Order: sequence, then C-alpha cells, then structure tokens
Amino acid sequence: MDNPAEKTEKSPLPGVAIDGTTIKSIREAKKLTQLYVASVVGVTTDTISRWENNRYPTIKRENAEKLATALDVELEEILRQGPAVMEEEPTPSFTPTKRRLVIAAAVVLMAAGLTIYLFIRQLAATPTAVRWLPHYAAPGEIVPVQIKVTRRDSGSRGFIIKEQLPAGWRLVKAVPAASSGEPAAAEVKWLIPGGNGPVSVSYTVQIPETAPVNRKALFSGKIIVNTGGINRTEPIGGIAAVTVGAFHWADANGDGRIDDNEIMPAYYLTEELKGLGLDWKSIEAIWSGKGYVWDKERKTFVVVK
Repeated sequence: MDNPAEKTEKSPLPGVAIDGTTIKSIREAKKLTQLYVASVVGVTTDTISRWENNRYPTIKRENAEKLATALDVELEEILRQGPAVMEEEPTPSFTPTKRRLVIAAAVVLMAAGLTIYLFIRQLAATPTAVRWLPHYAAPGEIVPVQIKVTRRDSGSRGFIIKEQLPAGWRLVKAVPAASSGEPAAAEVKWLIPGGNGPVSVSYTVQIPETAPVNRKALFSGKIIVNTGGINRTEPIGGIAAVTVGAFHWADANGDGRIDDNEIMPAYYLTEELKGLGLDWKSIEAIWSGKGYVWDKERKTFVVVK
C-alpha cells in the first residue's frame, strides 16, 4: 500500500512563507539589484521590495523557488520558520480609478506623440539654405556667391533670403535680381515665390581695393519661411568666410595656380553666372600658364609663363 506520508510530502503547498529580512540581506551581500532578481523571478521590482519588507511573506512556491535561484541559495534558507500566518500576495487588478488613470495617461501620451509628429513634419517642410563662397580672393576682385535652397515639400510656400555682406563690399549683380542691397555693406534681400524643386540664388560682389589682406571677411545670412502664420528663421549654412589676399578666387587651395582640378568647377560656375561680371578669360589664361602672381600696385593678376 502506498504510504500516506509520502503523498502528503509530494502534494504541492498553495504557498510558502518567506523571510523578507533574510532575502534582503542575502541580495545585498551578493551585490544583486532588485531589478536583476525581479527579472529572474519574472515579477516587478515593486514586488521584490514588498517581499523584502514582509508585505506579502506568503508567496507561490514556484516564485519562491525562482527567488532562491536568483539569490543562488537553497530554498530553505529564505523560508520563514514556523507556520505561515498571512495570505498569499493578491493578484494585481485594475480598479475603476486605476483604469481611468491609465486611459488618461494613454490620451496624454497620444497627444504628446501627435504634437511631436506635427513638429517634426513642420521642420521637414522648412527649406534649407547653404551658401558657397570661394575660399580666397584679392582686393578689388569680383567674386561669385551662390545660395542653394532645398525645398523638401511639394508646393512649398515662398520664402525670404537675407544676406549681410562684409563691410565695404559691393553687390554687382544677382540672379534672381535682389529686392534691395545696392549700397555697399547693405543687407541684400530676395523674395522667392512658392513652387517646387530647389532654388539657386547667385550673385557677385566686388571686394574693396582697400580691403585688409590676410584677413577673413565674414558673410551672414538667414532664410525666413512663413508656416502656419508664424515666421520661422533659420541661418544659412555652408561657407561663411573669404580670406582676402594675393589669390584669385578660382584658386581653391591658394597655391598660386589654377590647376586641372580647379579649372572645370570655375568654368561651370562662370557659365552658370554668365553676365554677372566674372572674367573667364583671365581664369583661362592663368590655367594655360604656370601660375600667377598678384600685382599689388596695379591690383591685377600677372600670368607666369
């Protein structure tokens, strides 16, 4: 016959009593975090905290075994001596108040997500403007400037470009024509209507013959776009300084010559800005020779044969 005592030992108990103080001491001695223990057992850190504070000292035997495994001890080491006197921890449930709070939190999160989405979409719709300038130029020389504007949205609204020239520099010509900015050191403005695709604003400026050499001349500019009745202003990126010295603007690295790598970009730019005052013949002559030198007295470039 079967032994009744053996059946009793094999029957699983509904719960076991744990000693929260002992559990906390073992965990801290082994330098384990509540988060680690919780992840092994499969409960929250709040549950681990309640167990350690003897809020629910009677827990499911399965959880107690996992807890012992997490702490790397035998199950008996974390059990309370004597009979269990407290109920097993209740299964969490949503009360009406909690349910309302969860719904309210979800609504707030959805509203915040929608706001962030609209903000990012508005940023994506804003055109970006990037300026190109030659790195070097000589006093009295006419130099090209280009601003490339990328419109990310189809049917984009119009925008305003504003450029502040270095002191004493004079606007020569522009395509499209500038709305203002003829005087030296003026703020040059363009009003660009709405439309699709990229936009190029090209212009030439003349450096004063009295401009200090071996110094950088600084440009600054901004693009203004009206979205939703609000003006958004963004700085123009790209190159913002030209070093004034004994260099031709097509001499990109300032080594006193226009080589094969520099002549083609200069040609394409001069063709694109045809009629704006750039001197292609002098560029081609320098490229055909061995280089150039700057005649400080005559304010001109002399080709080295």
